[in-house]
Amino acid sequence: MTHLRRRGFLQALAGLTVTFALPRPATAGLRSRAGDAVDGFLAIAPDGAVTVYAGKVDLGTGARIALPQIVADELGADIARVTLVEGDTALTPDQGSTGGSTGIPVGAMQIRRAAATARERLLALAATRLALPASDLEAVDGVVRPRSGGASVAFADLLADGQLALKVDPAVKLKPPNEFRYIGKPLRRPDVPAKMTGRHIYLQDFRLPDMLHARVIRPPAVGAELLSVDEATIAAIPGAKVVRIKSFLAVVAPGEWNAVRAARALVTKWSEPHRLPGSDAVYASVRAADVASSEVFRQVAETGPALAASARRFEASYHWPIQSHATMGPSCAVADVRDGAATVWTSSQGTHKNRAIFARFLGLPADRVRLVYMDGSGSYGTSGNDDAAADAALLSQALSRPVRVQWSRQDELAWDPKGPPQVLDVRAGLDAAGNVTAWETDVLVPANTAGLPGIPLLALDAAGIAQPQGSSSGQTAGNADPPYAFPAIKATVRWLRTTPLRTSNLRAPGKIGNVFAVECFTDELAAAAGADPLEFRLRALRAPRGIEALQRVATAMAWQKRPSPGVIDSKATILRGRGIAYCQYKQAENFVAMGAEVEAERTTGIVRVTRIVCAHDCGLMINPDNVRAQVEGCILQTLSRTLFEETLFDTSRVTSTDYASYPLLTFPDVPKLDIILLDRPTERPLGAGEAPAAPVAAAIANAIFDATGLRLRTAPFTPARVKAAFAATAT
Repeated sequence: MTHLRRRGFLQALAGLTVTFALPRPATAGLRSRAGDAVDGFLAIAPDGAVTVYAGKVDLGTGARIALPQIVADELGADIARVTLVEGDTALTPDQGSTGGSTGIPVGAMQIRRAAATARERLLALAATRLALPASDLEAVDGVVRPRSGGASVAFADLLADGQLALKVDPAVKLKPPNEFRYIGKPLRRPDVPAKMTGRHIYLQDFRLPDMLHARVIRPPAVGAELLSVDEATIAAIPGAKVVRIKSFLAVVAPGEWNAVRAARALVTKWSEPHRLPGSDAVYASVRAADVASSEVFRQVAETGPALAASARRFEASYHWPIQSHATMGPSCAVADVRDGAATVWTSSQGTHKNRAIFARFLGLPADRVRLVYMDGSGSYGTSGNDDAAADAALLSQALSRPVRVQWSRQDELAWDPKGPPQVLDVRAGLDAAGNVTAWETDVLVPANTAGLPGIPLLALDAAGIAQPQGSSSGQTAGNADPPYAFPAIKATVRWLRTTPLRTSNLRAPGKIGNVFAVECFTDELAAAAGADPLEFRLRALRAPRGIEALQRVATAMAWQKRPSPGVIDSKATILRGRGIAYCQYKQAENFVAMGAEVEAERTTGIVRVTRIVCAHDCGLMINPDNVRAQVEGCILQTLSRTLFEETLFDTSRVTSTDYASYPLLTFPDVPKLDIILLDRPTERPLGAGEAPAAPVAAAIANAIFDATGLRLRTAPFTPARVKAAFAATAT
């Protein structure tokens, strides 16, 4: 492709996501936009159209409408003329990875300040042009005009060569809520119609001319080495070819079905290591793991003397399982690596972060490597997407042709990096009046290796390509301390060097298991004190927004004040109960209260969640429909993780590699959802992609306790586990 100026290049690239056969984009001469310059985030075309460049991406969160809403309001543009370019390392600024619910509070706010800075400059330029004070002017629908009426001037006419050429002002004045035209409105997402009608091009649908299809052949055991390959076993499959780099093994073919056939037919021999403890021993292995370091991450007064002086003392241990990302569409990527340059189409949450990684293992300068984000089918953290992209890049480089790698369902469930196991030991004391005197939490979770750029990639380890080793699983100790004003609190984390399986961040990393332990143990204390679980929380909570969230849930549930458990009919087959849980996400962000109503079958152990009520406060809501969708998605996915999901493995390999052995929530299991959105237009906006997940498991467990008297401290709450708990209480 001939080298084009950026604006012309974008016009040439306009068909990128709506065609199956695309030219290979140019890589040389393109570089990421500067993250401190207004022009890095915004471009105003001669016809007045506005393009927004975002390093953060829309992972199904609705950023494709939320970001234009923000820019249109702050800049004074017509939202119908605002378009978004996202996650392309050649075109967008590096705003860090998309995750941690930082898309709106961090990424979008950077862009908002850029738009506000641009507006202030346009007003100043127009003031000179119109010979009026800037305070008498306003920016509306792509023009600057006098507030009192009169001649206007278009944005594009105020700019030389379409450039603003100024830095983003971090202290720029942002518009107040009473001036919002688009922010706070439930505007429709532009990508939904095509997704609903099957016309949206997901990465799994993406094709390039002359592209080969590949299947990577994983070993039968974790850590196995490839000993031999019998290539003759696929000789009869048209176009099939073996690619081997040490223990990295793949088959490629011009047609996808032949690649699948070849992967199934190829005869290989591997070593057979037994490195895993087996899922039955997973929590024992966590307790036995080497501790990299210990940290007291919260201390309020001295807990030892307070516990010793307590009228009653309590302790319990809670466990959260290893879980897969289990994305609906298994991981996929397309790469074109030839002529000293690389372009990789990926569903990665961190295209900019990965560019340096890919440049290193491909042996290319970073400015010759381009990663382009495309939607994948499902994104709940760092799943297998980065691995698939590395697979495709290595194969394309070896073959000097575009290569598409598609994982199978078995690949995804066996080899995606997992959400790690968690063990929490909690202790507390009550005084004679039933008030908490002291609280201690000890949490065992994997350490995030300092400086680790991302998860160690499967392909690189298999191919013998050196890469940083370690664990990457998010800040998994978050919310392991209670959100209540107890007089003495000590929360300690032991950061573990290793875990049984490779880990990465899975939605709301660590917070679901931690809130499960904290809020269930809070319920245990309320029960021991003979107190209503809601009242017990409210009298120890000091955050007004948290108090309102809990009260709103209680009102919606018609909460009746009484201790838990309720009256349990020993002859009833189906037992019903209600539960509640609360958290302030990361102890600094969203306020979330969650109520659950459940039914538990005594004979089968089946738990049905019949209703969930959630009150969610994320400050200013850019698009309430987006927030509601995120809250619903968080609840349903976490309901699945709470009742069904657990990665099982023996001493060699993961054994839960299909939807029979790794079941997910199905439509008949979906409860009634009542979502209460608490809008705070004058508060800072926060993300909604993680926080609502955190208290779900705790609310369900507390409801089960209320219904049955069973305190389930290990998830998931499978029928076998619940039935065993019933049996244990009967003996």
